[in-house]
This record gives sequence, C-alpha cells and structure tokens, in this order.
Amino acid sequence: MPTQMNKRAGHDLHIIREFGASRQTIWRCWSEPELFKKWFCPLPWTVTSCELALRAGGQMDIVMEGPNGERVENLGMYLYVDPGIAMVFTDGYRAGFLPQADPFMTGYLLLESLPNGSTRMTWGAKHPTEEKMNQHLEMGFDAGWNAAADQLGALSSAIY
Repeated sequence: MPTQMNKRAGHDLHIIREFGASRQTIWRCWSEPELFKKWFCPLPWTVTSCELALRAGGQMDIVMEGPNGERVENLGMYLYVDPGIAMVFTDGYRAGFLPQADPFMTGYLLLESLPNGSTRMTWGAKHPTEEKMNQHLEMGFDAGWNAAADQLGALSSAIY
C-alpha cells in the first residue's frame, strides 16, 4: 500500500494511504468505538477508552495506555462530520464547544472511493504553531500514524 507523508504550509502534517476495503468499511473503523480501539494507536500501546459522538460539537474522548503504565488522554470534539466521507476533530475544544487552554492540533480525515472498490484516506493534523508541529514530528508522527494506518488496513481487510 503506498504511503505518502507531507509537511505543508500552515503547520499541516498528513499521510495518504490506500486500502483494499470500501470507504464504508474504513468509516466504520473510524466511527464505531469497538473497531476504533483495535487500530488507532500503534502497538504495544492500546486504546482503553473511546467515546465518539459523531456530530459537530460531539465528544471525541480517547484514552491510550502504553506498556509501561503511560496514559495519554486525548479529550476533544468533532467540528465537522460528513458521514462516510470526512470528519474534522480537535483538542482545542471539549464537547459542547468548551475551549481548552493549550490546544495541540486539529485532525482531519477524508475518504475517497476508488474505481476498484478500494479507498484512499487522507489523515492529517493542523497545528496552531510550528513548534507544536515540530513536537508532533519528534513524537514520531510519520512512524506512529503509518503504524496505526497499517493496523487499520489489517482490520478493514478482516471485516471487509
């Protein structure tokens, strides 16, 4: 599966991946908490809690845990949802548009159906500053997001 990682103007990082599964299957993996938990963070990390209220203003609260007791809470909300096609989410606000003190990124997803029944996914993050973007790169953006995308590919093939 081709991988493409881009650093663009506006403190934007994204990957583009293609999957053999349909757009609807990939969407299910992004929108159904039990499926989302199976792929979203690279092993040996796991998603231990996931609340997804897929609508503008709805919560997107994710808790990830590492093998050495690490715990990362990503508490945010959806800004935009076009079911089966696109979503925009952020940690800049909590559900109900409650502002957060120190936002890290606004994430986005775009799914495109390809002629052969497969799906092109663009998954990215826009950062409020170059410093935050560089922090994301140092955290392993490319390796981490591509590892998660590999897991998404395996899961989507299994439920296709």
